[in-house]
Amino acid sequence: MKRPDKDHYYLDIAAVVAKRSTCLRRHFGAIIVKDDQIISTGYVGAPRGSINCIDLKDCPREKAGVPSGERYELCRSVHAEMNAIIHASRQEMLGATLYLACLDPLTGKRVIGTRPCKLCTRMIINAGIKKVVTDGPQETVIHYDVEDWVKQDRGEWTADNIYGY
Repeated sequence: MKRPDKDHYYLDIAAVVAKRSTCLRRHFGAIIVKDDQIISTGYVGAPRGSINCIDLKDCPREKAGVPSGERYELCRSVHAEMNAIIHASRQEMLGATLYLACLDPLTGKRVIGTRPCKLCTRMIINAGIKKVVTDGPQETVIHYDVEDWVKQDRGEWTADNIYGY
């Protein structure tokens, strides 16, 4: 058995965290790591004390046919990245890396090429996180430099670095 590199190691942990998700559409897990220490974890789920979508067996966005990445105000859930950020101090997150894994709830298989939504991107920027890592094609990883998202927001983005939602 081959020992996984650090990126795959942390993405595998994020995938296990994702198994706690209560969203009917996607199961996301996030972990924040700094200096090779896990600072915080988070998964998709309704706010504390609220009823989860899996318990209601209902998703308002699914029922309305809302495409992925749109109309989050209809969603009952708090995103994995948000939950991980909520549970850590900003001082701990400065310069940290957020690992984000997504599982298809129907197959349990990893979804490649995921990225944070617009709102989570803003929270990641404000938290002081430096990099986001997700699963890429053929067991590779994708590294997102958070500073690139800030540049895009300032209109400094180039055609070489298109960031699409």
